[in-house]
Amino acid sequence: MSPEGSFNELVHEPIRLRICGLLRAVDELDFAVLRDTLGISDAALSKHLKVLATAGFVTSKKIASEARADARRLTWLRLTDVGRGVFDDHIRALRKIAAGADASA
Repeated sequence: MSPEGSFNELVHEPIRLRICGLLRAVDELDFAVLRDTLGISDAALSKHLKVLATAGFVTSKKIASEARADARRLTWLRLTDVGRGVFDDHIRALRKIAAGADASA
């Protein structure tokens, strides 16, 4: 982590930035809640989550839903410690840019 922040192209993509922002605010979030909050399809969310997971920024776990009689499982998502650090660094870099400073300096 850098006190000035570090711009991250992978996180900066608008949907991924929103995913990280939503996950940063909680310990974990249900896939369906994240999908509905973002207003995107399952496929689109899965694609972005795969990019973030491959980078080591997001993890997921599937658990059985106690509220359902069928075997449907819920997918819970969370930012990893690395993901939190990268997101926080990225936000610091954006704040520096917004303040008129060069984030690459």
